[in-house]
Amino acid sequence: MENLATILVASGLVLLIVIALIKTAKVVPQREAFVIERLGKYARTLDAGFHLLIPFIERVAYRHSMKEVAVDVPSQTCITKDNIAVEIDGVLYMQVLDAKSASYGIEDYRYAAIQLAQTTLRSEIGKLELDRTFEEREQINAHIIDAVDRASEPWGLKITRYEISNINPPQSVKDALEKQMRAERERRAVVAHSEGEREAKINIAEGEKQHAIMLSEAKKQEQINEAEGKAQEIALLAEATAQGIARIAGAIQSPGGHEAMNLRIAEQYVKQFGHLAKEGNTMIVPSNLTDVSGTVAALTKVISQSK
Repeated sequence: MENLATILVASGLVLLIVIALIKTAKVVPQREAFVIERLGKYARTLDAGFHLLIPFIERVAYRHSMKEVAVDVPSQTCITKDNIAVEIDGVLYMQVLDAKSASYGIEDYRYAAIQLAQTTLRSEIGKLELDRTFEEREQINAHIIDAVDRASEPWGLKITRYEISNINPPQSVKDALEKQMRAERERRAVVAHSEGEREAKINIAEGEKQHAIMLSEAKKQEQINEAEGKAQEIALLAEATAQGIARIAGAIQSPGGHEAMNLRIAEQYVKQFGHLAKEGNTMIVPSNLTDVSGTVAALTKVISQSK
């Protein structure tokens, strides 16, 4: 009996030592913090590593993750400025910076942050019309972050981000928005088509204008070329005529020139008179037709006087 009692006592002591070691030795993981209470009162905060506690006097009252966590903000009904009820949900990102404040500053900091985010969201949505709620998400998110972050500072929290996930208007509003977007797409298509036609007409008109300009330039150049050609032709003809007259004058002044001129005049007189006889049925005959020498002498006298 004594041996049995001794064994029981020894077993009790071993069990007590094991329990004391369990209560005493604590290993805190990385990026976590343990809040220690001593006889029900805050004592200290344990960071990552190995720590020893006073058995039966100190205990781990709260455990906090120091990592950034994402918390779903449940969907809620918000009324816009133009009295449209929309369902909106979101995601709130937060991080515990002070484990003591997070433990004793508020009962449940996550629930409080979610409620505050929903309240601020309803307030911000009430300031905007439905169309602007889709356009100003970033502004709404920024206002919610600012409001929740200032309110949660005494809780040892840091609100890093807030993102609106979905904005769901009523089905009737969705139908109206769909019709509006369809009408807008059709309007843009009509405008784009008209713009295309206008550009096409402008391009055609510009092409015709350039074509007309090129034709007029070509015609102008053609007229210039023709005028220059005629001028050169006249100049060359005048030069040739002058040279011919000079040669004829020189030939007349040479010995036998007058006789040759008389002979040439007589030949031309007879030839031209013969042409007149062939071309017309009626002909006026000079009274001195037979006096060819007299006619030639008269013409020679006229030529001599003109000189």
